[in-house]
Amino acid sequence: MPTFSAIIWFAFGLLLMRIIWKFGFGMLKSMTSTLPEPPPSGEMRRINVRYRCNVCGVEIRMVMAPDEDPPPPRHCLEDMDLMAPIE
Repeated sequence: MPTFSAIIWFAFGLLLMRIIWKFGFGMLKSMTSTLPEPPPSGEMRRINVRYRCNVCGVEIRMVMAPDEDPPPPRHCLEDMDLMAPIE
């Protein structure tokens, strides 16, 4: 006759196995899904680009634009410089 603690450990092992199994299949399923199509031309896209004015030093972050690579904004009557991301 198994003890009560052995039954608890067995149930805990089955629960942990089910969680790991579902997580593993979820990861595999997410890798097989196709990427969504890009939005139509003219629709706003999410981006994360930072610019700096080389005259006065003002920095801005652009988060929405109609293109993946938008033209730089103007400040102090000149185009702003693209800042490299710090990694």
